[in-house]
Amino acid sequence: MKLEFNLPGKLIAALLLAFVLGGCQVFTETQSRSEVMGTGDLGLIIERASGSVLVINTSRHEVLGRIDGLGDLSHASVVYSRDARYGYVFGRDGGLTKVDLLSQSVVDRVIQSGNSIGGAISQDGRYVAVSNYEPGGVKVFDSQTLELVAEIPATYTSGEGQVGQSKTVGLVDAPGNLFVFSLFEAGEIWILDMSDDSAEVTRFEAGESPYDALITPDGRYYIAGLFGEDGLSLLDLWNPAQGVTEILPGYGKGEQKLPVYKMPHLEGWAIADGRAFVPAVGHHQVLVADMNDWSLVDRIPVQGQPVFVMASPDNRQIWVSFAHPNNDVVQVIDSQTRDIVRTLEPGSAVLHMEFTPRGEEVWVSARDSNRVTVYNTRTLEPVATINAEKPSGIFFTSRAHALGL
Repeated sequence: MKLEFNLPGKLIAALLLAFVLGGCQVFTETQSRSEVMGTGDLGLIIERASGSVLVINTSRHEVLGRIDGLGDLSHASVVYSRDARYGYVFGRDGGLTKVDLLSQSVVDRVIQSGNSIGGAISQDGRYVAVSNYEPGGVKVFDSQTLELVAEIPATYTSGEGQVGQSKTVGLVDAPGNLFVFSLFEAGEIWILDMSDDSAEVTRFEAGESPYDALITPDGRYYIAGLFGEDGLSLLDLWNPAQGVTEILPGYGKGEQKLPVYKMPHLEGWAIADGRAFVPAVGHHQVLVADMNDWSLVDRIPVQGQPVFVMASPDNRQIWVSFAHPNNDVVQVIDSQTRDIVRTLEPGSAVLHMEFTPRGEEVWVSARDSNRVTVYNTRTLEPVATINAEKPSGIFFTSRAHALGL
């Protein structure tokens, strides 16, 4: 039996048009969904020689793109917005650049000084602060617009009565919308309060020539390393009225110091199992301090002068990188036994290490080998390599949700 349908021509045309448009709509929605990407497993790798950064996906071990035009990145660092979409890149030339990880583009860029050395983002994400060498001081910017909000010159009076402007180092964010930083020439630690419009500064005397600093993961202790003496300066931010106290005094007393080829980076201190693992300045040692009273409890001999001493997220491993001329290896220390369990060779001129948020992998940059090697932290074997042009700092977006990073 044959069925026949006699539909008007206009109705047939309308049905065909609806089918075509419907098909286009489905395609467009599918395409849009495929382009949507979260930022939780993204990060940036600094390419120091070319003034660029790579946008990478940590789960896929993949380079998503390159962002150029960021200036002098010979000593660069990155912090992230609260939503982990935007990275703020601090360049050595005083440049502060806001980049969009999703569009892989520069959002805004300002040259805010002649020479800068890193920065931080406030607890509430509203402010980005930059630490400067020339002229010495800290500048604070609106994180949305990069408009200048506050300028804090690091002025001080020397013992001879001369007024100077000090290099600022060790800038970190602290709870309460505070920024804390150290003054190299002045030998001081300052707290900058950005909880209101006053931008009030509180000053503390510290030891001789603080060169870098860190804040403990709970935001309580700010600790500055001292280049001018064997020891460190500690400020309890819960009880700042107590002032600065000295910890690990004289850890190198009676020992001959070696030439210091590269200053340790205290941001990479390892805090594990109630102990602090500290790079010793001018010694082939990692110092171990009891955080209950900050007494020195052990010295771990290592193969060179340590630069980064970093704990895995589970605190079971301590990864150590080194200064020239022994900077082609990384040593892994068991945090319980304090034994070196493996010496790895990621490439020539290892500069930086970064753990994935849950610690299953660590990414290690080797500048002169033009690559980043990814290691499995359980097997200590390489699982991937990423090509990069003179890579240095590696910064994952998980830093957006941690103090002091």
